[in-house]
Amino acid sequence: MNRTSVLVLSPAVTSAATRWLLATCVFASAFAAQPPPRLRRADSFLGIHFDFHAGPDCKEVGKNTTRAMVDRIIDLVHPDYLQIDCKGHPGYSSYPTKVGNPVPGFVGDPLRVWRDATAARGVGLFMHYSGVFDMHAIKTPGWAAIDANGKPNARATSFWGPYAEQLLIPQLRELAGAYGVDGVWTDGECWASVPDYSEPALEAFRKATGITTVPRKAGEPHWYEFLEFHREAFRNYLRHYIAEVKKTNPSFQICSNWAYTDHMPEAVNAPVDFLSGDYSPDDSVNSARIAGRYLARQGVPWDLMAWSFSRKATTAPGQNTQKTAVQLQREAAVVLALGGGFQAYFKQKRDGSITDDQMPVMADVAKFCRERQAVCHHSEAVPQIAVLFSTDDNYHRANGLFSRNLSRVRGALLPLLESQQSVEVLGEHHLTGRLGQYPVIVVPECDTLAPKFCDQLAAYARDGGHLLLIGPGSVKLFERELGLTTKGDVRPAAAFQLTQPSGATELTGRWHDVTLGAKTRVVGQLRATKSPDSPSQPAASITAIGRGTIAAVHFTAAQIYAKDHPAAVRELLLALTRELFPRPLTEVSGSPDVDVVTARNHGKLLVHLVNTSGGHATEPILDAVTPLGPLAITIRVPKKPARVTIEPGSRSLPFTYRDGEIKVTLPRLEIYDIVAVTP
Repeated sequence: MNRTSVLVLSPAVTSAATRWLLATCVFASAFAAQPPPRLRRADSFLGIHFDFHAGPDCKEVGKNTTRAMVDRIIDLVHPDYLQIDCKGHPGYSSYPTKVGNPVPGFVGDPLRVWRDATAARGVGLFMHYSGVFDMHAIKTPGWAAIDANGKPNARATSFWGPYAEQLLIPQLRELAGAYGVDGVWTDGECWASVPDYSEPALEAFRKATGITTVPRKAGEPHWYEFLEFHREAFRNYLRHYIAEVKKTNPSFQICSNWAYTDHMPEAVNAPVDFLSGDYSPDDSVNSARIAGRYLARQGVPWDLMAWSFSRKATTAPGQNTQKTAVQLQREAAVVLALGGGFQAYFKQKRDGSITDDQMPVMADVAKFCRERQAVCHHSEAVPQIAVLFSTDDNYHRANGLFSRNLSRVRGALLPLLESQQSVEVLGEHHLTGRLGQYPVIVVPECDTLAPKFCDQLAAYARDGGHLLLIGPGSVKLFERELGLTTKGDVRPAAAFQLTQPSGATELTGRWHDVTLGAKTRVVGQLRATKSPDSPSQPAASITAIGRGTIAAVHFTAAQIYAKDHPAAVRELLLALTRELFPRPLTEVSGSPDVDVVTARNHGKLLVHLVNTSGGHATEPILDAVTPLGPLAITIRVPKKPARVTIEPGSRSLPFTYRDGEIKVTLPRLEIYDIVAVTP
């Protein structure tokens, strides 16, 4: 017979046990109900951006926005955050705001659907919000910036109007408080800002500067001062609204799109939580190459956004505008190799829903990125070659507040990258105090640099550094150090012949006549093609100074290369670089179509290799990226490493080590691999 023992508890014990059990169940239930934690943007790696710039045509926003739709995105892509529309450039809000200007009609509350779904899955939710650029707000008298003809600007709000206090700040507080969203990616900010001729703005300008005659266009006296005054007005606007929102919602994360990037190349001077920008949708690889290199040293977490579609493709009837997965993977690779985070932009429909059949492309891109995340995210470049992107020179040449003309920087950067050099793009604030860390510093066609910074560059060269000056403007800034004199003005743009050991090439650009010092060596020759018998001038020169060297290129090589990509210019710049820096940390040969970034992360030396072959600058849609290889790689380290691997996958890579040099061969480069050296 089976017997069962029964434990009988006293009423007092039973009551206590019951209370403990109930309390435990309640605690466990409450704990289970808590949503999973979400990453801060500083720690995030991968996201998706959606927007549709809602307008008066949007009368059923939310009709097809469902929890299932958001869950499908998350299940397929597994993003760290989603970034969705809430107010675009037309100024209409795509959620039922109580403080802004909502679209004509809603079906439910779509923003609540997005927030509830993302919060339940531990995914961050950020807003796309058009800031300065608001075509609805400027219809209110006194809210628009005024142009030089006295007319309201068609899109830009005034920094001296009530826009920030009466719309921007209240609406960001509403998003943070009523909806609990994680932050905002404020679009249409620095790049949409304009000079303001409203009476409050002009009165403030006169008071701040003492200048009574206000310039109306470029070339007039005090134009630079007028633009600088407005640049500071933008900075103050940015600082102000961030501070006001943080007073009530301190955890709300704010980014001003393109602030403190190659659009606005200066030190970060507002308390933004992260930096970001959407690089060119068409010349994407080259755009990301510059933007990412500038962002990488700004000291603030950053990401870059690819457009998932091409604008150029829409000019061909019937052509697909959606970029392929491999095309977006290569665009992402440029960003990841520089240590940044990545996001891609997909359009929302006019009712705010998304196109489901586009998400598999993003899923493939996400998988590609995640495979490399542990190795590449937050990696930091090893100082090798620095191309100066001067804040001073940029703002003196600009005819808008934050307008861009990157041809000089781009024309110096690209030939070096296409020669497999590891290059950073840095401003004065990045270099000051750490000039000596860089074996070579390139000054690309700068007409204006602060005398103090010029003195620092000259001292850097005398102390053993190597300067590469490109263009007559840069050379003239260092005439004294070079011991040369210029004869007359820089020649107008015209055809001329560049002669090097490899032969002669006809180019079109500007150059100057110089008389070189006794200690200067000539590299290449220039001659006007219309006067073939005229005396030649040096194309470039190399001058020893103290323990270092200054190489000078006496024509507008960077602007010429940015426009036409002549191989002769790349050859000249590479020859000069090799003379200044004969033993870089990394050398890669086998193809000119490889971007090389030498970096460190998690105690390992990394050589990022990105395949940049094909017509990425001109072709709107690329179905494939042609593999490269084999690539011969030399890495100079003082001790034999424990291991060399190819990432992702930690695949062992056979190597030899002799006289301080690791030598490996990468048989094949598909899109993006990383050679990792473990000490």
